[in-house]
Amino acid sequence: MRIRIKAISALVLIIAAVFALPAAAQAPAQPIPATVSPLRAELALDYTYLHSNAPPAGCGCFNLNGGSATFAWPVKPGGFALVGDVTVDQAGAITGTGLSLTLSSFTAGARYLPPLHHSGLQPFGQVLVGAAHASGTLVQGTSSPVANASAAFAANVGGGIDLHASRRFSFRLVDADYLVTTFDNGVNNHQNNLRISAGLVIHF
Repeated sequence: MRIRIKAISALVLIIAAVFALPAAAQAPAQPIPATVSPLRAELALDYTYLHSNAPPAGCGCFNLNGGSATFAWPVKPGGFALVGDVTVDQAGAITGTGLSLTLSSFTAGARYLPPLHHSGLQPFGQVLVGAAHASGTLVQGTSSPVANASAAFAANVGGGIDLHASRRFSFRLVDADYLVTTFDNGVNNHQNNLRISAGLVIHF
């Protein structure tokens, strides 16, 4: 009799379990809370190559080398960031003239970072405006010194690609920008510069 009661109890439990399985399968799964990436500032320290045409008439092109420091503060993850950039480039002896030039730019503006999920690459585009400073014998010569060498308008438009290496570091594979300056040159007071940078990005 006791064995029969145990058998009936076990049968009841099995039947209840069978009927409970479909109900459990149809129950809506609890949503997993999404992880939101925190806003993280970054500092890029780059080597910078600058191709300039500061002398008027024709190309008058020459090259400068230097470095840049760019600070970016994201407004929201995967979107826009506020950017400040300081670049200093120098040419010791410009071909054909033997004159020297140190060109510094101080610009700030906005950057857009399109979200690329599950990718180690992060492209960006940016527009920055500010001021440029020039020194050296090219602009401070006794024959025709540049009146606004201490401060001229500058604008920096371009973009680049970063490669994420870890939570703290990325490699700036390339940052290519069109840098325009408006130093007096006696012709059009306009200089077109191509700036190419690459280096290390530190995430805070």
